[in-house]
Amino acid sequence: MRASMPKTLLALTMIAGLLTQETLQESLLRRPGSDEMNRRAPDASRIVLDTSKGRMVLEMRREWSPRGVDRFYNLVKYGYYDEARFFRIRAGNWAQFGIAADPKIASAWRRQNLPDDPRVLSNTRGTVAYAFKEPNGRTTQAFINLKDNSATHDAPADGMPFVPFARVIEGMEAADALYAEYGEKAGGGIRGGQQDIVFEGGNAWLQRNFPKLDYIKTARIVE
Repeated sequence: MRASMPKTLLALTMIAGLLTQETLQESLLRRPGSDEMNRRAPDASRIVLDTSKGRMVLEMRREWSPRGVDRFYNLVKYGYYDEARFFRIRAGNWAQFGIAADPKIASAWRRQNLPDDPRVLSNTRGTVAYAFKEPNGRTTQAFINLKDNSATHDAPADGMPFVPFARVIEGMEAADALYAEYGEKAGGGIRGGQQDIVFEGGNAWLQRNFPKLDYIKTARIVE
């Protein structure tokens, strides 16, 4: 019994540490205006999305979209995208994600708009850009271009281009395999005006009504 005590105490200490870290992350995610959530990202970084369809590796560079990269980097750092669903997919076109699993956290970020960045990259296959409906309207929702969308997304008629801040450098086969049969039914796009129920119900609502949606298990900074 005495020999097992150190191991038991170590295990309890580790559990307590993990719980403290999770509590800290959740606390920060509920405070979008905090300094911690608005740090400058490295000039170059990589993010691993471990999804229900496999692993994707994203490359990010601030020169492509400084504000967009800073936002995504900090959200990933504190776990915002963990368990988030790919809720809007048009097969062969794009895959959208970025409403947090927890409705309280999703709602906290819903109006945290970013000033626009000028477009540097084209919306070619594998690039990742924020979804938005108005100028200076980027928040947390992003999409992966599943094909070359540069003709429609780089210089649209409304004068509001989609600005890629990252690109998938490994794992596009996982993006191509994401479940797409629900189409626009699981909340749709920001401009469609039907996302309130997703923000209010979070993953519980999505899992109940759209159980086949794929999702991000974890999103982690790797370098």
